[in-house]
Amino acid sequence: MAKLRIEGSFVAPVTPFDGRGAVDFGAWRTLIAHQSENGTRALLFMGSTGEPSLLTMEEKRRIVVETVKMRPRGMAFLYGCTAATAEQVIENVRFAQANGADGAIVAAPPYVCASEADIEQFYLEVADAVDLPIGIYNNPPRVRTDLHFDQLLRLFRHPNIVIHKESTTRVAQVAQVLAARPDVAVMCCDSPNLGLIVPTMALGGHGTANMSGNVAPAEMARLSRPWVGASEPGEFREQYLQLLPLLHFHYSAVNPVAVKSLMKACGLPVGNLRRPLRELEAAAVAVGLRIVRELGLDRKYGYRLSQGRSL
Repeated sequence: MAKLRIEGSFVAPVTPFDGRGAVDFGAWRTLIAHQSENGTRALLFMGSTGEPSLLTMEEKRRIVVETVKMRPRGMAFLYGCTAATAEQVIENVRFAQANGADGAIVAAPPYVCASEADIEQFYLEVADAVDLPIGIYNNPPRVRTDLHFDQLLRLFRHPNIVIHKESTTRVAQVAQVLAARPDVAVMCCDSPNLGLIVPTMALGGHGTANMSGNVAPAEMARLSRPWVGASEPGEFREQYLQLLPLLHFHYSAVNPVAVKSLMKACGLPVGNLRRPLRELEAAAVAVGLRIVRELGLDRKYGYRLSQGRSL
């Protein structure tokens, strides 16, 4: 198995729904093209932003089958394969591989609240059972389990584990992982509340695993470039400070409520959120639209902004 290496912007797209509430595969083509044309290196389908817990198993499998057919040259397609048991995760990963996926991302089983030692063994069991590159998503806000750097470094010795996404607030953990120079892509969440983007990139991180690229793909691609020369830090600082209001907006509500509400208001074909999630109120969306205008994203991407009417 060739080693998958991802650097740059790794975007978790929303899942688009049509007027009947079904997954809209025609809209997927538009959304994928939007990313491909603006520097996104990889997409994570059915990450937290894709409302995976609100999709049926049949829908999840069809998303894999149909979106793989739309993959542009040079872009990697990975799929969220998290499930309640190791057996189900393994089945999900094998299905993704059989249908052409480039890799899979796995978080600890939700709601189980397993110990960190148990989850370390869980990841090894999955990695041993599959022949597809997988990534670890350390996301304690969603699943409670919180792997620490020593456990992560042990897991990174496994040849099938090739990506690490960190979603804690521990800068020191990122530093300890990067200092050990494991053969994995180290990426961070784009939440400004976690505060990981600046230190991760400054310490040698390989990019961001983000949702803000749904609205600002080229800007997130610029923000997510690894620092390899003298110019990157200054360019990063300029882009980060400019984009910070949008990052804060996207994390003003539980993911993906804010980003999907804003995308809909920008005229992107995303449809509604699935219940029990509900779109932001019009006044809150207006804040996001103001940021889009101030950043010039409407002009740059041709967004057709709503005029503050009920969404």
